[in-house]
Amino acid sequence: MNNKFAEYLPIAIQLMVTLGFISVTLLASWLLGPKVKSKKKLDAFESGLDPVGNARVQFSIKYFLVATLFVLFDVEVIFFYPWAVNFNYFAEAANKWEGFVKMLLFMSSLLIGFIYVIKKKALDWE
Repeated sequence: MNNKFAEYLPIAIQLMVTLGFISVTLLASWLLGPKVKSKKKLDAFESGLDPVGNARVQFSIKYFLVATLFVLFDVEVIFFYPWAVNFNYFAEAANKWEGFVKMLLFMSSLLIGFIYVIKKKALDWE
């Protein structure tokens, strides 16, 4: 039981250091920061320009759809990179084709999703 705790000790130390740094930084900025509030200071900052009009502008759903699809298909890199780095290890394993077949299944599911997106014309801006 004690050996299991020792394995997680570096993670616990890193978590404590991170939380301590965040706490000290927030406290210091609150203590050292200016406390003067005025209309000019509380006004929205628009790159040095005076704000004009309403900030609540409606955007086309296409922007959000493309952003969502980008995140969805970009996450695949997170899975491809470790597999590519460890490909030699998988190739030398007892079952040489197991990792390769799993990656082919993963890639085919992504390809099916991408074909579905293209068929639905989700990326057409017209």
